[in-house]
Amino acid sequence: MSDNALRPRHPEKAHRPDQPVARKPSWIRVRAPVSKAHAETRGIVARHKLATVCEEAACPNIGECWAHKHATFMILGEICTRACAFCNVATGKPLPPDPQEPGRVAFAVKEMGLRHAVITSVDRDDLPDGGAGQFAAVITAIRNRSPETTIEVLTPDFRGKEGALEMVLEAGPDVFNHNLETVPGLYPAIRPGARYYHSLRLLERAKELRPEVFTKSGIMVGLGETREQILQVMDDMRCAGVEFITIGQYLQPTRKHAPVKRFYTPEEFRDLATAARSKGFLMVAASPLTRSSHNAGADFERLRRARAELAARA
Repeated sequence: MSDNALRPRHPEKAHRPDQPVARKPSWIRVRAPVSKAHAETRGIVARHKLATVCEEAACPNIGECWAHKHATFMILGEICTRACAFCNVATGKPLPPDPQEPGRVAFAVKEMGLRHAVITSVDRDDLPDGGAGQFAAVITAIRNRSPETTIEVLTPDFRGKEGALEMVLEAGPDVFNHNLETVPGLYPAIRPGARYYHSLRLLERAKELRPEVFTKSGIMVGLGETREQILQVMDDMRCAGVEFITIGQYLQPTRKHAPVKRFYTPEEFRDLATAARSKGFLMVAASPLTRSSHNAGADFERLRRARAELAARA
C-alpha cells in the first residue's frame, strides 16, 4: 500500500468564514514553473515519497527554487495538529512518524546534490517529543550520506516538550530557525496554538545551548501589524541573539484563511531591511516574496562570511 493510500482523505479543517481574497499587485506575481530542472526536482521528491513545504504551503517561489534544484523537505507527514490562520497545510490527526523517512530525505539530498538542505515539519503536538527525534534522525542521516551538505532546520515551537530543543541541537544543525511569524498582539487570531514569548525563549535558549549555531527567525507583514510593532519584534529577536531575520509579504492561501490587510511595497521592504541592519542583524532578507527558505543556501554562505568579518574586527 502506498504512503498516499495511508493518508487521511479528508483531514479536518479549521472552521472559518470565507474571506475575500485581495488582488495581488504586480510586484507579487510570479511565473508558473515550467523548467526541465523543476520537473527533475519534482521527480526526485516524488520518487523518494517525500513532502515539501514548497508544495504543501503553496510557496510562490517554487518555480524559481525547484528550477535550481532547491527544496525544503517537510518531515513528519503532511497533517498538522494546529490550525494557524495563515497556513495552507491541512489540520487533522497525523500518522505516526515514518522510521524510513530520514533515509529517504538523505538519499534525496544526495541525489539533488544539495550544498545546503533545509528541513522543516508540521506541528506534532501529539508526539511526546514534538517530533524532535525525527529531526535529529534526519540530520544524522544527511550527515552520513552527504557530509559536505550544511543543514538548516526550521522547527515548530516544541511547546511543552521537555528536552526537545536539546535533542535537535545535539544532532548538530548549522542553522536553527524558528519563525515568530507575526507580532505578539496578533497571535490569538493568527497563531492561536502558539505563544509569542515561548517562541522567543526557544530562540534564546538555542543560542545559549549552541552559540556556534546560527539562529534565524522570520515574520510576515500585511496582517494588520504596525511599523512600530515590527520594530519591537526586531528588538526582541536581537535580545534573543537572533542573527538572521526574514521579512515577507503574507499571501492569503484560500478564502478560509486570514485576509491580507494590505500589501507592502518594495520600498517599504527596503525600509524595513535598513531598520533591521541598523539593529545589528548579521543577515537580513526582506522583500515581498521573501520566505524562510528562499535562497537559504546562498544566504547561509553570506551569513558565515558576515560572522567571520565581525570576528575579525573584534
